[in-house]
Amino acid sequence: MLLRAEQAGDEKPVFAVNEAAFATDAEARLVDMLRSDGDLLFSHVAEEDGAIIGHIALSPMDVLADDRPIKALGLGPVAVAPSRQNGSKGSQLVHAAINWAQANEWQLIILLGNPAYYSRFGFSVEDAAPFSSPFAGPYFQALWLDAPTQKPQSGRAEYAPAFGRL
Repeated sequence: MLLRAEQAGDEKPVFAVNEAAFATDAEARLVDMLRSDGDLLFSHVAEEDGAIIGHIALSPMDVLADDRPIKALGLGPVAVAPSRQNGSKGSQLVHAAINWAQANEWQLIILLGNPAYYSRFGFSVEDAAPFSSPFAGPYFQALWLDAPTQKPQSGRAEYAPAFGRL
């Protein structure tokens, strides 16, 4: 499997893999909107035998922690073609996104997802709990890449505008 940055011409296969991986096409449309808005900062694909079988995205977030701005990203969607799930492909995509964010000095990644899955990468509901967000709840999680000396007591987290337009 090859992990690489999305390239021109990958848009339709990226849409297709996101559409196939989820119950609706909402995540596929979200990727298109993020791309159109210029908010698709990290868009990588997993490719096997010349076919795109997975995709992951990171977009900028507007985050304050105790009234201090935090350099934060929203992770998602993460998609793997249904016939290729239950291997390590999704994990490899998530690790690639985390590594890129660390290398580019981002402080925090926030996502909506299954805690049983994402906790293996260090994401936790507890780290996201101080942040108010329309998406807050049992699947709202965070991973500190540059852990503050003191965890924030309050804050807010706003995804890129495309998330609100879905």
